[in-house]
Amino acid sequence: MKFFAFILLAMVTGLASAVEPASSKIPDTLEERVKPCIICHRDADLIDRDAYFPRIAGKPAGYLYNQLRNFRDGRRFYQPMAILLENMSDEYMQEIAAYFASLPYAYLEPVVPALSSAEKESVETLLYSGDPERDLPACSACHGEALLGIQPAIPGLLGLPHAYLAAQFGGWRNDGIMRGQIPDCMSEVAKKMTQEEVNALVLWLPGLPVSGQPAGAEALAPELAQRCRTILSVKEVSR
Repeated sequence: MKFFAFILLAMVTGLASAVEPASSKIPDTLEERVKPCIICHRDADLIDRDAYFPRIAGKPAGYLYNQLRNFRDGRRFYQPMAILLENMSDEYMQEIAAYFASLPYAYLEPVVPALSSAEKESVETLLYSGDPERDLPACSACHGEALLGIQPAIPGLLGLPHAYLAAQFGGWRNDGIMRGQIPDCMSEVAKKMTQEEVNALVLWLPGLPVSGQPAGAEALAPELAQRCRTILSVKEVSR
C-alpha cells in the first residue's frame, strides 16, 4: 500500500506541472511532464512481454485522448488513473495523447503459442471473417487488415501483453469491472464470444508478427463507426 501511494504521488506531482511552474532546474517541457506516465507504461524501448500495463507509445492520438477522457469522466474505471486525471483539461490531455502517439515503438519478437488446429481456425475466423449469425464483426473490420488500428481513434491489437489482453476481455465480459464510452461495443462483442474463443485469441495475438501501418479512417465501414460512435470520437478529438 505504501509503495502504491508513493507511485501515485510521483505521478500526480509530475503531471501537475500543467498548472504549477516547473523547477528552474528541470526544463518545463511536455517530455518532462509526462515522465510519471512511464512509471507504469514504460519507455518505448523497454518492453516487458509479461507486463500488465499496455504500451501507449505509438498508439493513435484520438484513442489515447478518448481513454484519458473516459478515465477522468468515469466512463472507464481505474482509480489511480481517475485520481491522476480528475483536474486535467481536455486541451492538456490532447497534448499528452499527441506526444505519446508521436513516439516510435519497438515491438517484441512474436512467440507463437501452442494452439490446436481447431483453435487456430477459430481465431483466424474471428480475426478476418467474424460471425454474422452472432453479430460478431471481424476483428480486422474495426482494427484494420494489419490489425494495427485505424486512425485516429482505434488502437492496434498487436504488441500487447497476454496478461493485459486477458484482463481487458475479462473486464468487458463482466459488467461493473470496466466501463467504456457508451455504447461499449467491445463489451457487446466480448460477451458474444465463448470463453474458449477468448482464451485462444489472447494467446494468438501476441504471437503475430507486426507488419504494415495503421489504416486510414476510410477503412472503417460507416455502420461500424456508428456502432461504436467512432465518428463522434473523431470529431471531438479534432476540435
